[in-house]
Amino acid sequence: MITSLFRAGAALAFAAAPCPALSGAALASPPAATPVVTRSAPAAVPITHSVPDAVDTPWPGGPITLDVDATDTTRAAFRVTETIPLAPGTKTLVLQLPQWIPGHHSPAGAIEELVDIHFLADGKPVRWWRDPVEVFAFHLDLPDGARAVVANFVHTSALRSSEAMVAGRITVTDEITDLQWDRMSLYPAGHYARQIRVAPSASFPVGWHVASALDGQRDDGARTRWAETDYETLMDSPVLAGLNFRREELGSGVALDMVADKSASLAIGPDHLASYRALVAEAMATFGSRHFDHYDFLLALSDKLGGIGLEHHRSSENSMDPKALTDWPGFEWDRNVLPHEFVHSWNGKFRRPARLWTPDYRQPMQDDLLWVYEGQTQFWGLVLAARSGVQSPETVLGMLASYAGTFTQTPGREWRSVEDTTLDPVIDSRRPKPFASIARGEDYYTEGALVWLEADQIIRAGTGGHRGLDDFAQRFFGIRDRDWGEVSYEFDDVVAALDATYHYDWAGFLTRRFNTPGQPAPLAGIELGGYHLVWRDEPNAYDKARMASAKTLNLFFSLGITLDKDGKVLSCRWDSAAFDAGLVPGMRIIAVDGLAYDADTMKTAIADAVGTRSLEVIYQHGEKILPLSIPYHDGLRWPWLERATSAGRLEAPAGLDMLLRPRRRDAR
Repeated sequence: MITSLFRAGAALAFAAAPCPALSGAALASPPAATPVVTRSAPAAVPITHSVPDAVDTPWPGGPITLDVDATDTTRAAFRVTETIPLAPGTKTLVLQLPQWIPGHHSPAGAIEELVDIHFLADGKPVRWWRDPVEVFAFHLDLPDGARAVVANFVHTSALRSSEAMVAGRITVTDEITDLQWDRMSLYPAGHYARQIRVAPSASFPVGWHVASALDGQRDDGARTRWAETDYETLMDSPVLAGLNFRREELGSGVALDMVADKSASLAIGPDHLASYRALVAEAMATFGSRHFDHYDFLLALSDKLGGIGLEHHRSSENSMDPKALTDWPGFEWDRNVLPHEFVHSWNGKFRRPARLWTPDYRQPMQDDLLWVYEGQTQFWGLVLAARSGVQSPETVLGMLASYAGTFTQTPGREWRSVEDTTLDPVIDSRRPKPFASIARGEDYYTEGALVWLEADQIIRAGTGGHRGLDDFAQRFFGIRDRDWGEVSYEFDDVVAALDATYHYDWAGFLTRRFNTPGQPAPLAGIELGGYHLVWRDEPNAYDKARMASAKTLNLFFSLGITLDKDGKVLSCRWDSAAFDAGLVPGMRIIAVDGLAYDADTMKTAIADAVGTRSLEVIYQHGEKILPLSIPYHDGLRWPWLERATSAGRLEAPAGLDMLLRPRRRDAR
């Protein structure tokens, strides 16, 4: 083929070349014909959608039986047997693995981890094929008279590895298993998930303890069974099982179920356990209702299991450092996850943006109101942590300072609105970005929290401190006590509930703060609350503890970079001094001002360069080792919140302090 094309091209080139030595006869010959150039243009084959849309009718075959063998902790392989009964006369069947998983805000289904798939109808193999358009769906041709389909397959969870990259999240260790039903069950297409009945069971290693929000749990040797439920509830009810287990009742039907790598991690002190009881009491006081019949905090204390913070209606699904509950002061910075996830039972699960509620796990979710779903949950997670004592008010103020300081140094806010960041889970699937400060990430969490703080302070200021966002919460989330269904909402519903709490131009406020890029840094709530953002040459307690835990040096607010313990650049702020000088992620600083790099040497060099000279570093980029001069003279900077003063005295009472105070006298 290549030879033929070459010859044809050479012939054309020869015919076109001038040749002055040709004879007169040759000149009289007619010119060679111009070659005809064609360009084939196929027509597109229309895309055919062959997976039926969900309708609100029951699956006619009856309850599905789902059994998972989770005993193989060495291979982290879950072996699944699922029996789907069929209505008489069923000829075809479409089975789907969940693709759009609630709480992930993106199509995060793990289809790549489903292997060794076999389908049988009444004991005989069934021909199947994967849908070429919707690859999470499997089509089955059924024989006449088929009464049931049995699906056998394996879910292969990520393995423990010493390699830097591990495919997927680790859900199985020698001591703990986090079983997520959406990764190891198929459901029949064409029906609302709530209209499909399932009888689940699972087997775990002998001697392990099992916790879940599923009802009717009973143990039969190594197998645990639960009462028949609907598929929607099953997907929202993960299972946490482990060798080292402790359960504590927290009141109001809430329990703390803990599994750990080692039993010593379960030794939470009585005073600290009281903080979690206070968390439950404070949440009930804040929202004025509960939207669950019972609730389980499912908490893994592990540095082997993959990290997770996922909300469910009647449970959380979380992991924390093994020392998070036993080294109470040392891990105070990292204990906000349980308050955050608990709030989600009201905000995100019971009340949910209309387009984030879907009838099944095939229909795409639309994330446009995540600044309510996640942003206000982030706000309430901070507030309830401080009110209950799970975190101190000082730590929460440090978190707010870190959020606010970051947004004063985020150039991406000039072009991208908070609303647009709600689509980030779909756009980039939470992959790391080369320059996050200009790209922005999921800022609807933390900027959302700061905007809701401003809303709270507007209400407090306008009502003389008699009302706040607590009143909105009871009006918006506190309806229909004991209802653990879902009530969806639109933008106008949020505005109406705010306006009923305190009359204000809430539609304009929310539109400016969330839908409009180029807004000022979100400091108004802090300032209305009686504080100012200030900069100091030492990190606040929250930032200091975070850096110590991660073994990093965060110079984002000054030089504009974050470094690991060996001087490797992990991130670089767009348009910062480091960025302008040419540092980028992946480079490694090996010396500063003539001394080998370590964190203290770097901080000393930055302090010594104030107002005088440039910072002189030597960095490695690939095989190159080069000098670099960074003209930065403003010293070390970390954000703090500082109480406002009037004539040298603290203004009292500060609205932010009032917000963080316990609502209940018996909450702590």
